[in-house]
Amino acid sequence: MTVYGIPNCDTVKKALTWLKANHIDFEFHDFKKLGISAKKLKEWDKKAGYEKFLNKKSSVWKDVDDRVKESIVTPDTAFPLLQEKTSIIKRPVIEDGKFLFFGFDEAVYKKHFLGS
Repeated sequence: MTVYGIPNCDTVKKALTWLKANHIDFEFHDFKKLGISAKKLKEWDKKAGYEKFLNKKSSVWKDVDDRVKESIVTPDTAFPLLQEKTSIIKRPVIEDGKFLFFGFDEAVYKKHFLGS
């Protein structure tokens, strides 16, 4: 299982703390150090749609020029921005086999990881 995010994000911290407390093994992919490939973004888009992980509530999105925001209408127009500004990706991204989840929701985590 891989958890994608940035270590100083509060939501990522909550998720990692929860996973560790429940003894769930994972690899951490740091967007800031490792970036994100177009191939991985395409995989996520195919499974969930890029709108699901393009975080328009992030402070980084708010700072993006309005003309750029308006140009984001397809995965192909979104991916370059997501690769350039990985902080716009909703975090954390949990990828566990066919399970793909964006953000932290304890109820969803319990159901998937603990079966409860």
